[in-house]
Amino acid sequence: MATKKTSYKLIQRFASIDTDNIWLLFHALIIGLIVGLVGASFRIILTYIETFRDFVFEDAGHYGFLSWLWPVLFAATGISVALYLVRKFAPETAGSGIHEIEASLDEIRPMRWKRVLPVKFIASLFSLGSGLLLGREGPTVQLGANIGKMIQDVFGKTDVGDNALVSAGSAAGLASAFNAPFAGIIFVIEEMFGHFKFNFYSVSAIMIGAGSADFVVRSLISSKPVISMMVYSSPEISELWLFILLGLMFSVVGLIYNKLLIASMDLVKVPKNIPILVIGAMGGLIIGGVGVFYPEMIGGGYLAITQVLDESFTLSFLLILFIVRLLLSVFSYSTGVPGGIFAPMLSLGVILGMVFGTLIQHFFPGLISNIGVFAIAGMAAIFASTVRAPLTGLVLAVEMTSNFELILPLIITTVTASVFTVLLGNKPIYSTLLARTLGREKPTI
Repeated sequence: MATKKTSYKLIQRFASIDTDNIWLLFHALIIGLIVGLVGASFRIILTYIETFRDFVFEDAGHYGFLSWLWPVLFAATGISVALYLVRKFAPETAGSGIHEIEASLDEIRPMRWKRVLPVKFIASLFSLGSGLLLGREGPTVQLGANIGKMIQDVFGKTDVGDNALVSAGSAAGLASAFNAPFAGIIFVIEEMFGHFKFNFYSVSAIMIGAGSADFVVRSLISSKPVISMMVYSSPEISELWLFILLGLMFSVVGLIYNKLLIASMDLVKVPKNIPILVIGAMGGLIIGGVGVFYPEMIGGGYLAITQVLDESFTLSFLLILFIVRLLLSVFSYSTGVPGGIFAPMLSLGVILGMVFGTLIQHFFPGLISNIGVFAIAGMAAIFASTVRAPLTGLVLAVEMTSNFELILPLIITTVTASVFTVLLGNKPIYSTLLARTLGREKPTI
């Protein structure tokens, strides 16, 4: 008798489940699988383009004077085609697109996925392949969000699923870019907290989206961390105060980075004033000229990160590398082509973190066990001070390097960087970009 009552109660419970929310989770799974497939395809194609670019740049000068022109023409063509596609067909695909997602979640701007998906995918391959200092995460996040909107429209979901499906696609996009599903989840919760509608099912949806996208990418590409490096043990307690100093330094760096980025965009004013071919030629000359002699100074930054962590550079070259990549990264974003700022920014964090560790080791020998831990902390710190998303920065650094034992020093660094950059008056970069897009004078804090 008791068994019959229990069975009846279970049947009643399942019958009372909100089917809209169950469909929401199912659609989030579909989104994750599609975003994973798109993200993996994007990364695979981009790898082939970058391999060909390396071949073109390495052969410069080997076959006479004209061979020096090929790297410049290669970069100029990529930038020009990307900019043409953006201006002609989908202006909202310029830059990372993350602020566009936030505006769409607030129902301020429409999400036109039918034009955004092809333009963002193709134009991003040209812009990132050209050698500009841009990251693949911006394109994959915007692609993911628009795939979420596409599924919402195709299946005719009501408003209960709109916000959550777009957010699930965003999380899946970040997960597919960096093999970092947890960072994708945290990013949506932390960065989009004012735009994302929180409840049990919406959070579950972004978890399903990020997890399934990461599964697809790992199945098609690799399950290894994006950055292959040594796994460090946790620093001694006596060393932890140094991460406060590191966080203080990056609070200033974050302010400088954000100011330079916005100033560069205001100076260039790409959308109306400068012809496409002029931007392409200028970008081609700069990227092609620099990349021929110093390939670690161009691109998203993975080559630079690998060489810096291998301690391949002197302290003086590290400082030069930081300054050049800082200036080129803000220039690259200001051109108006598609591309993210995460990867170039993380490379800056690694470089400056290594500079900090090298100086400490030089002036206080024996004080620290390994300078590489400051490079990883620098990744998290620069993200915390520019985006003002310390949790995402921490999780990204850990997932991308598999250094899970460094959580405590990363907490210290990111909290210090994010708190003090606020005290310095720094605004979150995506809020600033959104306010700039909408034509407001002051961004939302």
